Amino acid sequence: MIIGSHVHFDKTQLLGALEEALSYGANAFMLYTGAPQNTFRSKINSEYTKLALAKMQTEGIKMEHVICHAPYIINLANKEKEEAWNFSISFLKQEIKRCEELGIKYIVLHPGSSVKHTCEEGINNIIEALNHIVTDDSNCMIILETMAGKGSECGKNLEEIKTILDGVKSKNLGVCLDTCHLNDAGYDMQDFDAFLTEFAELIGLDKIKCIHINDSKNILGSHKDRHANIGLGTIGFMALWKIVTNEKLKDVPKILETPYISESDEDKALVKPPYKFEIAMIKKGEFNPHLKEDVRNYYK
Repeated sequence: MIIGSHVHFDKTQLLGALEEALSYGANAFMLYTGAPQNTFRSKINSEYTKLALAKMQTEGIKMEHVICHAPYIINLANKEKEEAWNFSISFLKQEIKRCEELGIKYIVLHPGSSVKHTCEEGINNIIEALNHIVTDDSNCMIILETMAGKGSECGKNLEEIKTILDGVKSKNLGVCLDTCHLNDAGYDMQDFDAFLTEFAELIGLDKIKCIHINDSKNILGSHKDRHANIGLGTIGFMALWKIVTNEKLKDVPKILETPYISESDEDKALVKPPYKFEIAMIKKGEFNPHLKEDVRNYYK
């Protein structure tokens, strides 16, 4: 089982991210190389990278199971202000270079929001931008995340993802599934095999490079994108466990992006990561109804 979570990329960069992942019992992880909401980036420290790579080898963690997530501020779909669109292209190129410095093979990208453009125009803008960015010789592949369809998001169904993939000249692109987004977009995660069959026919299973494993606070087709902890949402533990253990996707890293848990349902002041307990629950294959309580007790 290749499973992990989002981790932090702070003072010791890749090394610290790895150590956090190991503390959760993970053998995969995902990081941002800086805050997702701004452009500040510290220089990649090669010594921390070397130490991390050596420790990964000792721990048996493959570089293919380390995922980067592109910053939220990148929006390739909106070309209303061309200088902002060009900035998104330039900044994504910089992020890819940082990934290549770290040895990371995959970077997850939200396709973008069309804003005042039509959906078709937004998708054409994404394709045009990716044709400026994606090259056959890059060591870091962009993988497009399936979206919930909130607001003017592009990539809210498989047809839109396929249109983008088909429109980019280089085929050095992949897909990242997100179970919460898929549920909110209208794909029934209770019948994941049917979804995979549709994906295989339209796009091809070989394009799936990562899966974000999240429960959802919303009903099917709500287009809201609100993650829930594993087993505490509308998708449910067993459906998500079946996705994680699906034989067709056994070599694909599964990454948790579930919400941190507060001190109490009333007091939101103290929030802690649930990943150690969610990963243990998934490995065991049995829902833990005391998840929140266990997380709160652990961090006391």
